[in-house]
Amino acid sequence: MTEARADMFIDPESDPRTDPPPREDERATLVGFLRWQRETLELKCADLTPEQLARRAVEPSTMSLLGLVRHMADVEHGWFRRGMAGDREATPRFSTKAEPDADFDGAVADAECVAEAWRAWREEVAFAERFVADARSLEISFEDKWRGPISLRWVLVHMVEEYARHNGHADLLRERIDGRLGQ
Repeated sequence: MTEARADMFIDPESDPRTDPPPREDERATLVGFLRWQRETLELKCADLTPEQLARRAVEPSTMSLLGLVRHMADVEHGWFRRGMAGDREATPRFSTKAEPDADFDGAVADAECVAEAWRAWREEVAFAERFVADARSLEISFEDKWRGPISLRWVLVHMVEEYARHNGHADLLRERIDGRLGQ
């Protein structure tokens, strides 16, 4: 008897994500887990139309897969470019003081909106990857106005957590769109 299986994104043997290294130092491990989480977000959004990417979860939520991509571009920007790199003049990619939820609210079913979101996200990820690769230590820090000194180590752990939480949202959103379940 064949066991019924849910419609999974991928066959476990052909998972395109890069496994985190099982026996490396702290930096390589943190970077590996963050890369895996980033690749998971891309996987959850793969092969969808702008309409599907912009589809809201349930009323009154404005959360969508496209909104998550835009949100994570702003999160990457905030922690790495503004925080760790100290570029306080750099403004978020999508949110503003006047419209703090513009990352989600502005996620509309338009091909250019989708392209802009992925472009911004990839630029911010590339900046973060370069910053982490060039950082002399995980102990480097910046002064956060709410938390005080924040180390690069803390930012990396936080980013893994941030992606993991939102990838859980992405699982539910994707299942609502086409019934596909993630690993």
